[in-house]
Amino acid sequence: MAIAAEARAAGRWLGRTASLSRDRRWALIASYACLVVFAIMFLFPPYYMLVTSLKTNAEIAALTTNPWIIEQGITFEHYWGLLAESSFPIYFKNTVIVAVLVVAITMVISVLAAYALSRLKFWGSGVLATGIFLTYLVPDSLLFIPLFKVVGSLGLLNSYWALVLVYPTLTVPFCTWIMIGYFASIPKELDEAALIDGANHMQMLWRVFIPVALPGLVAAAIFAFTVSWAAFIYPMAYLYSDDQLVLTVGTVTTLIRGDVFHWGGLMSGALLAAAPPVILYAFLMDYYIAGLTSGATKG
Repeated sequence: MAIAAEARAAGRWLGRTASLSRDRRWALIASYACLVVFAIMFLFPPYYMLVTSLKTNAEIAALTTNPWIIEQGITFEHYWGLLAESSFPIYFKNTVIVAVLVVAITMVISVLAAYALSRLKFWGSGVLATGIFLTYLVPDSLLFIPLFKVVGSLGLLNSYWALVLVYPTLTVPFCTWIMIGYFASIPKELDEAALIDGANHMQMLWRVFIPVALPGLVAAAIFAFTVSWAAFIYPMAYLYSDDQLVLTVGTVTTLIRGDVFHWGGLMSGALLAAAPPVILYAFLMDYYIAGLTSGATKG
């Protein structure tokens, strides 16, 4: 009897195990099927941009051709026209200068502010940290008009230095919030050990917190770079000379004349402009995800 009971129990256990294995297999199949569908949906726009950028103007204008394939031969005339016959290189240079300076300013301010708010406990630090993050929620469409007055009073209209001044209003609050969460996750024993060794707060920040919080720093830097690289409202409002424009505005104003859209050039410019952020994300994705998840769950 005992042997029969054990056999029945073993049979039930094997049945449940097999059922769980089948459920897990179908769950994996469904998950991968959804991932494939979403990947195809998200890859269609860049694929269409690439195909259009390699078509001739005649093929783009022809309504009888298939928009998803190249039927009349590949051409690089749109890329050559952008790089050699337009102001696209100037736009690219201006964008790089603005992005690098904004990232540097943002990281200096955010790291110092986050360290003070997360490790130097003082009256009102929690409220101040919440207030800093809430400022990030104010939309750009409400800020660019008062900031236009500020930029004009400083004599920076029609200068990309205006963007270096105003972009940190978007990047500093969010990056500070990320770094507050990351610094708060670092054990306090590190503070005590550094203080015992005679380090001051700046030495602690530079030699202890910054190396430990490297994923958070990378995540904040990538966010600041993305915002300063891809913003549209501010450069559209503050810049109008060809030698001061950045990619987001310069490409559009150059290749759209009234109701005439130069689709091949627009697609080429969009792909070239998107290349630096894509490369940056590809190499630093692990740091970016680690920094965001830690900053979102700690503190």
